Amino acid sequence: MCCSVGFARSLGLALLPLALCCIVANLLLLFPMGEIDYVQQDRLASYIWYFGGLGGGGLLMLIPSVVFITLGKCDCCWNESLMMCGSVLAAVVGLLGSAYCFVISGFILVQGPQCFTSKGWSYPFANQGGRYLLQPDTWSGCLQPVHIVEWNVTLLCLLLGLAVLEFIICLLQLGNGLVNAVCRPCCYKQEYSLNA
Repeated sequence: MCCSVGFARSLGLALLPLALCCIVANLLLLFPMGEIDYVQQDRLASYIWYFGGLGGGGLLMLIPSVVFITLGKCDCCWNESLMMCGSVLAAVVGLLGSAYCFVISGFILVQGPQCFTSKGWSYPFANQGGRYLLQPDTWSGCLQPVHIVEWNVTLLCLLLGLAVLEFIICLLQLGNGLVNAVCRPCCYKQEYSLNA
């Protein structure tokens, strides 16, 4: 059981910086090029307000991270199987959070940014189904905020990658927790029957 708890703790320690990076990336999306004006004028992509990185990949991911890191710290409170069941529930929360971050970031990426073009404020790439990502020469059509397409694409791709890593880590702990919660009592029964 010690190695499975140690494994869970290392997964929790890996989740912590990923969650913090998601929070920072989402906050940077709110302030293109560090400017506050676009938030005040409501000139951001609509899906940014769903806070995929801040909520799903960030704050929600802190739950499994803390649970995994503190696993086994209180020996008097839980038996080992119940402790691993708790980590399984935390892993499911993490899976949901990372999936939410991935889906929202994908929607924002496909929709494209809201920007000022020669026709005024609009979503110039909204009807392209993400094809604008393969046509960087069209990005200059966004006049304000300056380099908003590059800003969004970079941060959203970062969020997508972080969400995938978080999903994999939570999936590993889900498997680890299920195996230990289900198989560990069986192993103890076999040990007792062999010693009897």
